[in-house]
Amino acid sequence: MAQAGKNVIRGMLLSATILGASPAWAQNSDVDARLDRLEALVTGLIERMDAKDEAGSASDIAAAEQARQAIDETRALAERTTAVESRIAEQAAVTQKVAEQSDDANGFNVGKTRVTYGGYVKLDVITERTSGGQVPSGSIARDFLIPGAIPVGGEASGFDTDFSARQTRFFLKTETDVGDDHKIGSHIELDFMVTSGGDERISNSFAPRVRQAYITFDNWLFGQTWSTFQDVSALPEAMDFIGPTPGTVFDRQPMIRYTNGGLQIALEQPETTITTPTGARIVAGDDSLPDMVARYNHKGEFGHLTAAAIGRVLRVNEDDFGLINDSSFGYGVSLSGKLNVGERDDFKFMATAGEGLGRYIGLNIVNDAAVRADGSLAPIATYSGFAAYRHFWNDKWRSTLSGSYFKADNPVLLTTGLVTDESWNVFGNLVYSPVVPLDIGIEYMYAKRRIEDGASGNLQKVQMSAKYKF
Repeated sequence: MAQAGKNVIRGMLLSATILGASPAWAQNSDVDARLDRLEALVTGLIERMDAKDEAGSASDIAAAEQARQAIDETRALAERTTAVESRIAEQAAVTQKVAEQSDDANGFNVGKTRVTYGGYVKLDVITERTSGGQVPSGSIARDFLIPGAIPVGGEASGFDTDFSARQTRFFLKTETDVGDDHKIGSHIELDFMVTSGGDERISNSFAPRVRQAYITFDNWLFGQTWSTFQDVSALPEAMDFIGPTPGTVFDRQPMIRYTNGGLQIALEQPETTITTPTGARIVAGDDSLPDMVARYNHKGEFGHLTAAAIGRVLRVNEDDFGLINDSSFGYGVSLSGKLNVGERDDFKFMATAGEGLGRYIGLNIVNDAAVRADGSLAPIATYSGFAAYRHFWNDKWRSTLSGSYFKADNPVLLTTGLVTDESWNVFGNLVYSPVVPLDIGIEYMYAKRRIEDGASGNLQKVQMSAKYKF
């Protein structure tokens, strides 16, 4: 019996050795169950040997104990092997992720920081005429629509043509792995619009400018970007720099913003613009409290809807007009969105109303407030909006048709009749994309401005553009 026990134990030891030496076995999910059964078998064998032969061979008992020890060592080896393979798998996943990122043409790694870049190169060919006066050569008003700069009351111009690559832009984004479940990043964006530079005779050079520069940390944003009061994603596709300019909120500025899901709350740079009794504009620079914005974004398969509200403290000091220090409250609400229509078409819109919103609407068409005789501020009410429909003719061709409108309720006795009363525009375009990153388009725009004394002027523009996005 003792010899038979020895043979059985030897077989178990051999099985345990084979199992422990096989890397593939270490990956088997039922390894623990196998070892438990083997250990129970050895224990039972020892008990039977003891029962049948109390004076059993010491060598048989020792062999059984060796078998139990071999099982324990095999179990420990399996655990160590599983841990090593788990670490190898994790490292392989990290290596694969780094390799995928390294293969990304738009980015690279610098230590723990991931850097990505993008932007576009754009050429614009613009030919336009104005009915109420000539826009000077080199004026920014010849590069894109500025409603408040449409001439009124003068002689009609001919069609003036300009070529420009000033809208070209470039951005860098960073994301740094700081651990502890935190996310930190940055965004820096440059273009060449509304800056000084060369002329059309020789160099056509223009200095770069900062469009956006901000830091993000978890739910916080610190820096310069689009105003929280503006829904950038509601802007329609246009060859013009903005498109429905008279009817849209448009502002970039420094801020502190907190985002939680669809809710955004921000404190943004204050700046009061005032219409003088002669109709001129002054920027007082006396603001002490930030503009406060609350916004909610709702997204779904239908598209998105955005509701935003703003509160402002407008301020003027006695050194501006030699009268009194005064402040007044400005406010406004805006509703905007994009609604999907069919498989690819979409409808975009915005409606905004309030008092003391002048600098936020249509590139500051009118000012935030006028000045009463005693030097106190009278906020100016404004109403604006736009609608745009985009239709895809096929995979390569698409068109957008848009119209916008702006109306101001100026206190004419305080501003004269030379300030803008209303402005509107319509445009339609046709865009061809032979390949996904390249857009070639043509657009016709008609815009009109009327001032409080009844004089008006219009602008007609044909614009052709080629844009390569990267």
